[in-house]
Amino acid sequence: MNSNKKNLKRYWPIVTTMIVFSAIVISSFYFMKKPVKSLPIYSPSMISKELVAEEIQFVKKYHKIKDFSLLNQNGYKITEEDYNNKIYVADFFFTTCPTICPIMTENMGYLQNKLIDNPEILLVSFSVTPEIDSVQQLKKYALEKNVIDSKWNLLTGDKKEIYDLARKSYLVAKNDGDGGKYDMIHTENFVLVDKEKRIRGFYDGTNQSEMDKLLNDIRILENSYLK
Repeated sequence: MNSNKKNLKRYWPIVTTMIVFSAIVISSFYFMKKPVKSLPIYSPSMISKELVAEEIQFVKKYHKIKDFSLLNQNGYKITEEDYNNKIYVADFFFTTCPTICPIMTENMGYLQNKLIDNPEILLVSFSVTPEIDSVQQLKKYALEKNVIDSKWNLLTGDKKEIYDLARKSYLVAKNDGDGGKYDMIHTENFVLVDKEKRIRGFYDGTNQSEMDKLLNDIRILENSYLK
């Protein structure tokens, strides 16, 4: 018995080392095999046809946000170049909307506050009633909603351009069918766009839990650029 105890003491450091080494190897193997989380890349063919312009409904890949040039709440021209090499969240709204827009704006404000210290993530909201939402109206709204200019642009401009962006780029608006030229019904969707101007996610802008999912997906997207 004493001999066995002596042998155990003698070999215990070796046994301990082997156990620790095995644990490290197993853990390393697990993390190497563990699938890396990634986000889908959305194309028009993956979206409900009612939200997509007819001529692109069957496009299956290579979809990107088109170039644009609009005015923000300070009267500055904002183009797609202001979002070059940035991850951003986009939505469509109008300042006089009494239903879902106030909730959407509140949730955009929530994102703004959560992302305020990250200059690589931006926000943008396009007005679907640019004839009402002048620069002055957007500025008034921005002040009321505590919009931080460096983080979040509210945009207005040519109605056809905004209509095309909603239905041909961001894929989030219905044609309202009342015969009005370039009229549309915007949805509650927030759109996550990557640095290559591709759509990586859609989120219910009226749902708080969806905002937390969006923030988590932003982290996943950020991590994908660290490889």
